[in-house]
Amino acid sequence: MSLYGMFAGKGPSGFGYSSTAEEVTAGLDLTGKRYLVTGSNSGIGQETVRVLGLRGATIVTLARTAEKATEGVKGFAGTFVPVACELSEPASVRAAVQTVLAQGERLDGILCNAGIMALPKLEQKHGYELQFLTNHLGHFILVTGLMDQLKADGRLVMLSSAAHRNAPSVGIEFDNLAGQRSYSAWGNYGQAKLANLLVARELARRWHDTGRVANAVHPGVIQTNLGRHMGSVISAVMGAFGPLFLKSIPQGAATQTWALVHPDAAKVRGEYLADCNVAQSSTAGRDMNLAERLWTESERIVAGL
Repeated sequence: MSLYGMFAGKGPSGFGYSSTAEEVTAGLDLTGKRYLVTGSNSGIGQETVRVLGLRGATIVTLARTAEKATEGVKGFAGTFVPVACELSEPASVRAAVQTVLAQGERLDGILCNAGIMALPKLEQKHGYELQFLTNHLGHFILVTGLMDQLKADGRLVMLSSAAHRNAPSVGIEFDNLAGQRSYSAWGNYGQAKLANLLVARELARRWHDTGRVANAVHPGVIQTNLGRHMGSVISAVMGAFGPLFLKSIPQGAATQTWALVHPDAAKVRGEYLADCNVAQSSTAGRDMNLAERLWTESERIVAGL
């Protein structure tokens, strides 16, 4: 437990900063449930998958290659179905969608956990800035392709971040999605994480009269390989002082796991969650006009990819 976690209390859900994925699923029997998780082979995605398997669920594990998806769950209890999905390659995402559809099994939940963070210099692919392409557009193709496969009471959980507050002042720079005019590691990461949050808000709006649930989560600050692009000085500081302030991987996986499977989380819709409780996002993160515009623009973009 981190130093901060020792003093952080629990929220209305009964869980809080120091809760772990195992703790938020204690006593749950997920036998017969089927979930899909991206980024299943490392970090908090792998921990979520491990705990879901421990509780009896079947998990469709997505990673960049089928080999990574298979290796990532080696030794875990549970039933796992590995599928290759490179989120920065639309063809790979669409192939993953077809593979999941061909399995013929409905999904109880989808967790969009994978992502890349704070690339030190501008990288582009298919005409778009790589973090926006991978974290947002890749998941957008996946989610829209699998929506009909989600059960009537299914859940969608998008991994956002408190870093969504670092997005540009306009929220989403629709005229700079390739990063051609300006780029910053944290600004563009924030824009991608804001996009993840807005997708969850928009889906919740669209599902308002259904039993389906969509939420976005901030997992906390966790030392995983997601931060491999950080500078050496920052990495050294994190290595020295991280244990005092950072969440462990089991703690970092708690909020997304709670949102995906806990019975109480079925009552929470279109929210931004942190520490297994509803939290306050940025103003842009609550802008439903922006959310609708992003959805429409994303549909247009992916139609051409």
